[in-house]
Amino acid sequence: MSDARETDLYPPVKAFLQRQGYEVKAEVGAADVVAMRGDGPPVIVELKLGFSLALLHQCVARLKVTDDVYMAVERKRGKPFQKALKDMTTLARRLGLGLITVRLSDGHLEVHCDPGPYAPRKSKKRSDRLLREFARREGDPNDGGQTRYGLVTAYRQDALKCATYLAEAGAEKGAIIAKATGVPNATTLMRDNHYGWFERVETGIYDLTDAGRKGLADWADALG
Repeated sequence: MSDARETDLYPPVKAFLQRQGYEVKAEVGAADVVAMRGDGPPVIVELKLGFSLALLHQCVARLKVTDDVYMAVERKRGKPFQKALKDMTTLARRLGLGLITVRLSDGHLEVHCDPGPYAPRKSKKRSDRLLREFARREGDPNDGGQTRYGLVTAYRQDALKCATYLAEAGAEKGAIIAKATGVPNATTLMRDNHYGWFERVETGIYDLTDAGRKGLADWADALG
């Protein structure tokens, strides 16, 4: 709705809060919406047609008044809004805020998260993967997180070890390369050939491609 106004969000929000037993009033002090129920703490809702940093600043400021603060925005169509909604829901949870969307065509209201302390669930799988990469990587080859050609990972370092061996010794069996370089999965790495650096010349025997020789030159300092 191109002619939508922030005040259009108020009736659905007010009706939603009233159904839960709140007395609701608009424009109380600096807050767009304030709701009270008995002796409980106030609920504050800030109304905006879209997500913005200013909206977040407003809601964070309202946390000085009450722990129950929501942002309410117009629900739009399309993937860009869905992505923004997902990202903002995550951010709202981190900040201890609630998030509401209102579809102005019919007043449909949805609460995506309620205010509360942020307690993220840790992923053991991600943590283990991070620690494995840290342990396998030799030295500290990345400057500020990026190099000219991308990140130096432990996998790329293993590929460079195999490529270096082939550049010096010529075509060789994967098992011999694995033993000489200390890369136990050398055969699998060269067979998968993610970087296009290797070619199989016979069963189990690999050699370096022109792309592999260029890769060695591009990543000459990646092994320390």
